[in-house]
Amino acid sequence: MKKILLYTISLLFLVTSCDLDYFPSDALTPDQLSADPGGAIYITEGNYSMFKDEYEYKGLYSSGNTYIRHYMMMTEYPGDNVTLSGRTTDPLYEAAVYRTTNTLKNVSTLWWLGYRILLGTNSVIGNVQDGASVESDHIKGENYFLRAITHLHLVTLYAKPYSQGRENKGIILRTSTDTSNSDFATVGEVYDQIVADLKEAIRLMSIGSRRGNAGFASKAAAQGLLSRVYLYMGMNQEVIDLVDEMLAGATPESKLESSATFPGYFANALTSRETLWAIAHTSLESQGQSSIASMYLNDGMGWGEVFSSDPLNDLYERYPEDIRYRSFVIPKYDPNSSSMMISWPVASEGTEDFRSNELRDVELNVSTNKYFFTEGSQNITVETEIVNGYPQNYIIWNGTKHKVRLTRRMQNRNSFPLYYISKFSYQDGDPMLSSPVMIRWAEVILNRAEAYAKLNRSAEALADVNVIRQRAGLSGDALFTTSNLAERGYSSVLDVVLDERRLELAFEGHRMFDVYRNNKEMDRRFAGVQPWEVISPDNPKIQYPIPFDETSVN
Repeated sequence: MKKILLYTISLLFLVTSCDLDYFPSDALTPDQLSADPGGAIYITEGNYSMFKDEYEYKGLYSSGNTYIRHYMMMTEYPGDNVTLSGRTTDPLYEAAVYRTTNTLKNVSTLWWLGYRILLGTNSVIGNVQDGASVESDHIKGENYFLRAITHLHLVTLYAKPYSQGRENKGIILRTSTDTSNSDFATVGEVYDQIVADLKEAIRLMSIGSRRGNAGFASKAAAQGLLSRVYLYMGMNQEVIDLVDEMLAGATPESKLESSATFPGYFANALTSRETLWAIAHTSLESQGQSSIASMYLNDGMGWGEVFSSDPLNDLYERYPEDIRYRSFVIPKYDPNSSSMMISWPVASEGTEDFRSNELRDVELNVSTNKYFFTEGSQNITVETEIVNGYPQNYIIWNGTKHKVRLTRRMQNRNSFPLYYISKFSYQDGDPMLSSPVMIRWAEVILNRAEAYAKLNRSAEALADVNVIRQRAGLSGDALFTTSNLAERGYSSVLDVVLDERRLELAFEGHRMFDVYRNNKEMDRRFAGVQPWEVISPDNPKIQYPIPFDETSVN
């Protein structure tokens, strides 16, 4: 258990239901802290820990109650990359079906922990003197970075996207340990503060080097996050200029894991050149059944109830050799069968508007070289057509055309074929352990690609996209040019970039933001327990409600 030195009395309100030990508030004075960065290091370590440690909140059980677990599920599950295969009592269910309330555990805990982190960062920022030493400047810069990313998480979850207006209601800004003012800032004011904080982080961390592995913030991490913030703000030229500055003449490829090492990237994220910042976990910090991985995988342990979605699998399967699909999506085939099957979504029984899967074993008609199954006395044949340049299977069943997926026979849960996800697994060989990646070079390159696309610099945008695709093992016709977009169903380079972001950053908490900040609709008409619907970017339910514990006192 880490001990955190507190020297600001206003921090004491955080102690409620806390499993950390605190020293007296006068253990270090601001003058002492300015002269000796050691105390600031203790507090900074505590700030990092609050992203990953389990906490009780208002007497609720602490198992799985972590900032990072809630964040990853609150950002990924409302999107179109994953499929929840059944009802669960975990509040991740409400995130997946957009039925969040202001008293849900995840909604309340992430807000509460976010403001705890902010107060901890403000303690260091407010009491460490600039220029005392390279080490103390770097520590202060780390806290500016942590303050910025926490504000960004809160404003993107609990407020409307920046692209919908700067004057919309945002969140409470916390830039000091004075908590007497709890007015809500506008979205624009929050983003302006985030930009200012990241610029300070970059300045303070420009001299010296990262303190250890990628679990510590650095100048490059702050620059990478700033490229994301500029992108969200529509500051496209600033994105390009910043990424160019980060590369400093190096090629994008030199910042990425190679094709050969990429399959092991997420298990080794803390030591990879690609990682700009990850939430570091050690082998002693595996949370087993309460981990992020537990919902995505069952490998000796884990629930294994959330799978990659049909539309995402379809996108990957345009090029089945894609390393990202072969390495991070794990189809669980029936070990006792080598036969083939098809699946397609069908309406569920009862009043809820979701779709389960119809599953059918199929056999090959050698005379036609087509698969079929028998329904009564009728043979239903699996036909193939070319859609946007790619083959797509379908059947005519009960007079209706159904798009189907044709695969080897697979294991299933509640009719959902098991497509396990491994991006949060296998650190130190533990299937439930990872250090979740929050910022990496692949995202930064795609940030620049999107900025290029929005400035109509199509060739440069596609060049960045192709860097990512080549690392994924794709080549030749699998790469994009300005002349082959239309035949593949794309009306714009931006849509190519957004699909590439989806493929590359799947399950990492980007998809929901990428869709809505670009004022696009989220099509969730695929098998899963979510309602069968298309969600518009102006739907108020895309933002999480401010927790009742906040609104009841503010």
